[in-house]
Amino acid sequence: MGAMPFTDFFKGCKSNENAAEDGRYIPPAPEFSGSDKLAIVEQLENSGVACFWATDVRGVLTYLSPAIFEQLGRKGDKAFSEPLQQILLPVPGDGDARGLGLKLGTRKSFANLTVETGDPKADLVLRLSGRPVYDKSDEFVGFRGTASDITEEYRSEEEASRLAKFDSLTGLSNRHRMEQRIDSTLQTFRSAKRAAALMMLDLDRFKQVNDTLGHAAGDQLLRQVAERLNTVIAGRGEIGRLGGDEFQVLIPDMDDRGELGEIAKKIIQMLSQPYSVEEGRCTIGCSVGVAVAPYDGVEREELTRAADLALYASKNGGRGQFRFYAADLEHEANLRKRMEEDLAAAIEAGDFKLEYQPCVALGANEVVALEAQYCWEDEERGRVSQETFIPVAEGSRLIIPIGEWALRKACEEACEWPESLRLSINISPVQFEANGFVEMVETALKETGLDPARLELELNESVLLGDASKVDAALGALFKLGIRLTLDQFGTGLSSLAYLRRAPFNSLKIGANFFEPVMGNDLGDMELVRAVVALARAMGMETIATGVHAMDLMNELKNIGVGQVQGYVFSDAVAQETVLEEIAKGDWVLEPTDNGSQRASRRTVFRKIGLIHEDHYYDVTLRNMSRSGAMIQGLEDVPVGTQFVLDFGQGQLAVCTVRRTMDDTQGVEFEQELVDDGAGGLCTRHRVSPYALAAAGAPLTALPPGKYSQAPEAAPGSFAQFKLSANAPKQGGGPQDS
Repeated sequence: MGAMPFTDFFKGCKSNENAAEDGRYIPPAPEFSGSDKLAIVEQLENSGVACFWATDVRGVLTYLSPAIFEQLGRKGDKAFSEPLQQILLPVPGDGDARGLGLKLGTRKSFANLTVETGDPKADLVLRLSGRPVYDKSDEFVGFRGTASDITEEYRSEEEASRLAKFDSLTGLSNRHRMEQRIDSTLQTFRSAKRAAALMMLDLDRFKQVNDTLGHAAGDQLLRQVAERLNTVIAGRGEIGRLGGDEFQVLIPDMDDRGELGEIAKKIIQMLSQPYSVEEGRCTIGCSVGVAVAPYDGVEREELTRAADLALYASKNGGRGQFRFYAADLEHEANLRKRMEEDLAAAIEAGDFKLEYQPCVALGANEVVALEAQYCWEDEERGRVSQETFIPVAEGSRLIIPIGEWALRKACEEACEWPESLRLSINISPVQFEANGFVEMVETALKETGLDPARLELELNESVLLGDASKVDAALGALFKLGIRLTLDQFGTGLSSLAYLRRAPFNSLKIGANFFEPVMGNDLGDMELVRAVVALARAMGMETIATGVHAMDLMNELKNIGVGQVQGYVFSDAVAQETVLEEIAKGDWVLEPTDNGSQRASRRTVFRKIGLIHEDHYYDVTLRNMSRSGAMIQGLEDVPVGTQFVLDFGQGQLAVCTVRRTMDDTQGVEFEQELVDDGAGGLCTRHRVSPYALAAAGAPLTALPPGKYSQAPEAAPGSFAQFKLSANAPKQGGGPQDS
């Protein structure tokens, strides 16, 4: 290492030979030899109080205190051959240090720049100061400066800063950092007209892990959750833990709801796989709410609130789901809260009753079982179906007292039936997981006197996601009681065939979702139904199809080998009085019919949507919808090949072409397939951009509900591109009049 005189470090220092201007006498400074000065500098260097450095005119080091040089690691080999700015790099966050090369090149003095080696094996952080030095001829000869080793101090501050921004348990961003990142992202993206998605995640059944296995196991599980989230997101966004079992994911430049839905599904699937902790194995679930800026919010507060509402809806929809934010979710949340209060009062008032839907054995068409269904008679709402209030009751855990009442009441009423007629009742996962569930069932059987062999409990696949040992013990205890067990809605959850082999199920129930029309078959996915029947037969189980509403579907199920059927093709649910009347007639045989009440009830799900053709906007009725197309009603004599834009509301526009037409009804095919909305429905991948609305003169805000009138921007007849019309929606004649 090259040495140089250190007298330059003291250049400009003057002794006071005379009295000061104020009259005080200042003794002259003592004279030091060059060796004395060098000794002082060496002492300072050895003590670590100060270190020194010097460069030549190229900015390459000519001197560096040994205490610093020894800590350079692999950079030491190049210390005296490469420019200083390549040896010492700026630390993150010190913007001034990035200009070290510029300062050296322009010969500018600098002070307190924070730099490091950039070598993970040689951790060294320095505070660097320096000034240019000139000789007697005023020629630049290099830089001279000081360096302080602040590694320990800097790393301590860095760790404190990290702890202030990151979750100490999982290493993910904490709530404060996520708020900052969301704020800065939205502010930057707003000026650049870019989108960003925010996901809110909540772990299902995490409290159960803490309660049964302890908090240490819960901490291990949370760390594994963080690892799995990092695997799914894979650097595409920022992941944060807000506290407890709440997580948040910010994904920049993402507004494709098809892709977001796939990410949400993958998160749910990954987090629902079993975990291994020191105390044993456990399984949890996950619910996800998704909101997208600027569509659902422009500021952090409104975007976070939108994602929270979507999460709340996904949890109340049965958990293990995702939901996109929609404008009606807030109204839905208010209605739900009020319904919870009314449900609690209804329990006390005894406003619930049971009805029974026949389960018919195909062949003889004989009723072999009756499934109990809840009915709530409310003064204001009238008759409330169980599909409406059961999810609310599950979310509030009111399903536990309601379910206990229903089981006892159903057992009492079943005792009035023939012994050949079974009672079937659906058990909520919330009921099943409640403490004392098996004992409650046993008590109800004993007190009512019903033969356990006549009771059939229907369990959804989601019950299998609970604690494996607890689930096995409960199913085993129910089996020992002699109760029949049915796996309800088979094929819609996450159960494995390996578990199916261990669990003592007597039958598999195929849900109505299998009978939704698919490409090539209006009856539904018959090949998959055939596979389920073959599986059940191989495992010695019966098959039951529910939601069967038409003769041709029933006949196809019969040909496939389905043993029993429920649905409007035979009968809707009926009151106990009707059951007793039918039993009194002798053998209860039902003839199938295509005139059931399903047809009338399906019309209640029809809804009004908008239809845009050229510069006209019409109100039409959406009769049904699939991923690839829809049936609409309201315009007459529309030619095949006509192109429309359907407005599903809240900025959802779908380009489509008429493929079939009959009177006032048209079958249309979408230009781009719809995607899952997480709630069993469909939505468009993209929406009208609020930035485009702002360009048309509207204020930049979240998408309001309402109509979005648009006109074609490309060539006449082309619906590939659109420009927003700032005018109000227009009404006019049908497309045939255009």
